[in-house]
Amino acid sequence: MVRELAPAEVARRLKETPAAVVLLDVREEFERATARIEPSIHIPMAEVAGRLAELPKDRPIVVYCHGGTRSAMVAGFLEHHGFPEVANLHGGIDAWSRQVDPSVPRYG
Repeated sequence: MVRELAPAEVARRLKETPAAVVLLDVREEFERATARIEPSIHIPMAEVAGRLAELPKDRPIVVYCHGGTRSAMVAGFLEHHGFPEVANLHGGIDAWSRQVDPSVPRYG
């Protein structure tokens, strides 16, 4: 079962030690053009399997999408492929916009 992290917890970790957490955005490019959390790595869900070498195994990875469904699937995939510390951003960027940073645009 993939671990879920609340937006406030991810924000706290990023504030305390920004380089300690890798944010992985698995949304499509058009979604990222609308809203994003920075710093983050962008690899659309369909490309993750072919781009695993771009992701560090020595740092925690928090995966996010719009609402948390796609990112939960990718987080499980990463765990299955040997990434030791992976979590899903609970509620995705939509929850981040509502709970952490209202300047991040919400979309539909």
